Amino acid sequence: MSESTLEQRSVAPAPARGTASRAPGAGPLIRKHPELIIAAVLLVVSTLIVVWARTRPGFDPYGWLVWGHQTLTGSLDTNAAPSWKPLPYLFTVPYALFGHYQVWLWMITVVAVSLAGVVFAARIAYRLTDAGPERRYAAIAAGAFAGLALLGIRDYAHYVLSSQSDPMIVTLCLGAIDCHLSGRPRWAFVLGALASLGRPEVWPFVAAYAIWGWRTIPAMRTLIVASVAVVLALWFGIPALTSRSPFVAGTNALGSGRALHSGRVLGTVDRFLDLHETPLELLALISVGFALVRRDRATLAIAAGAVAWVILEIAFALHGWPGLPRYMFEAAAVMVVVAAVGVGRLLAEPPKVATVAGIALVAVAVALLVPPALSRARIERKDLRVQRARTKQI
Repeated sequence: MSESTLEQRSVAPAPARGTASRAPGAGPLIRKHPELIIAAVLLVVSTLIVVWARTRPGFDPYGWLVWGHQTLTGSLDTNAAPSWKPLPYLFTVPYALFGHYQVWLWMITVVAVSLAGVVFAARIAYRLTDAGPERRYAAIAAGAFAGLALLGIRDYAHYVLSSQSDPMIVTLCLGAIDCHLSGRPRWAFVLGALASLGRPEVWPFVAAYAIWGWRTIPAMRTLIVASVAVVLALWFGIPALTSRSPFVAGTNALGSGRALHSGRVLGTVDRFLDLHETPLELLALISVGFALVRRDRATLAIAAGAVAWVILEIAFALHGWPGLPRYMFEAAAVMVVVAAVGVGRLLAEPPKVATVAGIALVAVAVALLVPPALSRARIERKDLRVQRARTKQI
């Protein structure tokens, strides 16, 4: 997709006297910024999903909503659970101005931002497949696979419908990758900085990107300095004023009942692998193999990023933090994209014999993914009934 358009002016005769000049309509704006239409559609669809689901936020999100009300009354207290994180706070404070509508605004925001991750995953897979015009179908198939498989991550729908921030962070990470691949490093850094307000695992990646941007694009230096200052102020400044310690978030995360008490390395890896079915993981390995042969640095880089994320989570688990599966949704989302690129490559690779074999392999992998996908759908349906019953009690 081109980042800029060239416009040619044509010399037209002057309008006849008395003819009113027409104001430009919304068409050119929409054609230049199709993301506006996508955003509007996501908001409408998200509102319909929230109304249909009839669920309410989980424990942590209700705590974030309370933070918003406490801030307006000057009584913010971040000492106890939920553990402090600035990302939801950016939304729950202004939403608190709308009273009891705050909860609806937050739920719609979570669903809309989470669904945007489907768009970013599809865009990345489409771009990295790098199929020629005659094999565009392969890139389209890769994009469709990425979008659907992202929603198939274990318990992903549960966390979306219970208004958790983890799927939002996935979207921000995928958006940062997409912006970088699209030649928009400033937007990539901003989205990465926003993601770092939700999970500390993002910090090393944003730091590395900041160093790259500082050295490569001097015009980004002001943005980098300002972003780092804001991130530090939100993560540590607010708790310093509203709790017993600037590091209360890390302290509260220790001693979780869901932490691994033995076998933390293999246990964390197992939790990560459990987010996907084996056929998808095999497709990701095939994709990495293609990337090595083709020297596709972009695919190899994001695959390495997923591995690095899991290694970070292992280090956190060894430190005593819980290392929950949802903390690795971001790495799981990247694995989905890598697997989708593999699907596209298998469909696009010449010659014809290889193409037929690739189509057969993709068909088998997809067929193997259907039964577990249906099983997870049934599990999510049961969970939705439980959540609706809980909402009735509330």
